[in-house]
Parts: sequence; C-alpha cells; structure tokens
Amino acid sequence: MVTLLKEKKGSGGRIPQIPLFIFQKCATTGWGVIIRNPGNVSAHLILGGARSGKSALATRLAEESGLPVVFIATAQARDAEMAARIARHQAERPSGWTLIEEPVALAQALTTHANPQRFVVVDCLTLWLANLLLAPDHAARFADERHALLETVPRLSGPVVLVSNETGLGVIPMGEINRRFVDESGWLHQDLARSCDRVSLMVAGLPLTLKGSAA
Repeated sequence: MVTLLKEKKGSGGRIPQIPLFIFQKCATTGWGVIIRNPGNVSAHLILGGARSGKSALATRLAEESGLPVVFIATAQARDAEMAARIARHQAERPSGWTLIEEPVALAQALTTHANPQRFVVVDCLTLWLANLLLAPDHAARFADERHALLETVPRLSGPVVLVSNETGLGVIPMGEINRRFVDESGWLHQDLARSCDRVSLMVAGLPLTLKGSAA
C-alpha cells in the first residue's frame, strides 16, 4: 500500500501527515485501487437537533471514505429506554465497523484509534458531556477530560467525525444542572469548531456548511 501524504501544521510546530490518496493493491484482482481521504480533513464537527440527520450524515461519510471504520460510542444504558435506543443504533450500523464503547475517556480513545488508515466516528459528544457532568468526581474529571479532548482533536492524523446535539436553540431549561449542561455544550462546540477543519449543521436531514467544504 502506498500513501500520498499532505503535511498539515499542528500545535507546537508538530506536522502530522494526512493522506490525500491511498493506493492499495486488490488481493483478488491484482489491480490497484485508490482510496481517497474524504475532504483531506482531520476533524469534522456535525451539529444538529434531535432527529436532524446527524448520525446519518456521519454514517454516509464513513462509508464513502472506503476506509475501515471505528465507531466510538459514548452512551450508557442507564435505563430500559436508553438500552433500547442503543440496541436500535447498533442494529442500524454496518456490521463490519469496529465498536469502541467509551463514555468518559474520549481523548484517550481518539488517540488510540485515529490514524490515516481508519475513519473514526464519535457519537455523541452530548452524552459524553452528560456522563462527565453527572459523574461523582465531575468537578475535577470534567475539566481534565475537556482539556484533553481540545488538545487532542487538532493533533489527530486521520479523518474523525464528531457528532453532537445543538442544544442552545430551544427553551432555556429549568434547574441548575440543566442550564449548566446547555452552557457547557455551547462553549464546547465553540472551542471544537475552531479546531475542526469542517463544521456542519444538520436541519431536516440537510447539511448546512458552517466551515470548510460541503459534506
């Protein structure tokens, strides 16, 4: 396998290499096939409301990449309804994808699994944030994990899609923890949007490009 590389300047002067095209010989026919790194980007943030088509877009981009897919799931089955949701999403995903369940240590999971020969999908940041805010040691753990994620995303060398709910467009919720969740979600999205090469907002199944090339 031969990879044509593009240099992308990262933090601290480090220059990770991102594949423009991957030339791979087919074991069956002997012919060479070219696999394109979609958009030649490292990170793509997909935002949107509930049932807006966020996960469907992430799935389409992963399938179109032609790369092996690693799916990092952040959900925890805290009750029967959530367990049913998780089971439904698992059934909808392609069976060949590698599933990694990581509700908290997201930066570590991305560091472990992201590379130029894989396409990584994180679904979703919303539940990851909720897991941290509801954790018994949330005060220290939240700050550490948030900082680690923001430090990790710009340094990733392979294509990664981050899915998250846009929660700031509705009615302001009652309760301290609910209001903090909305605030922290908005601040996280702003910080990640600055680091990501591409940002899309999903509305009624249609992607609106906020940053970078169209999805």
